[in-house]
Amino acid sequence: MKRYAPATERNRDPIAAVLAEELPDEGIVLEVASGSGEHAVYFARRFPSLRWQPSDPDSEAVASIAAWASEAELANLEPPLRLDASAGRWPVESADALLCVNMIHISPPEASEGLMTGGGHILKDGGPLLLYGPYKEPDVDTAPSNLAFDESLKARDPRWGLRDTEWIDALAAKNGLARTRRVAMPANNIMLVYRRT
Repeated sequence: MKRYAPATERNRDPIAAVLAEELPDEGIVLEVASGSGEHAVYFARRFPSLRWQPSDPDSEAVASIAAWASEAELANLEPPLRLDASAGRWPVESADALLCVNMIHISPPEASEGLMTGGGHILKDGGPLLLYGPYKEPDVDTAPSNLAFDESLKARDPRWGLRDTEWIDALAAKNGLARTRRVAMPANNIMLVYRRT
């Protein structure tokens, strides 16, 4: 039932370091596309004053998240929700922060569009939306390993692939979100931080 994502152990501490600087002291953090659920357990344990709400559109992922959560028995870790970022309505009314790790490039553009629309609706003023993953940036050479990764993603599904940060920024702006920070992360990933204006 439990899934394992090898990258989770490698990236969870660098991600948590940025979260510690950007998340509010209390409230609800909605994690979109929680995948295996390993991050949700780790971050809920790391930030006990925050309520962590994992979600995923895939029923097997939701089952994996539930299995990890059941084993962890953390009071601040909510049961996982079925949430498709591209859906018009989300099963969450509001959140104090929104985190999305490694979804943007492994999903069709509609998922990114929906993520920004949803974030614009549910975040309170000043609430952060944090995006982690590999991107293409203007005036920044894309690492050869990321170019190869981009090609492999497009071979699996032509709707997938590394997105341009300019496109992400434009989607954010359409939904009342402005980028406030870019953080270089290990393995040629970056963290983009947006806030509700």
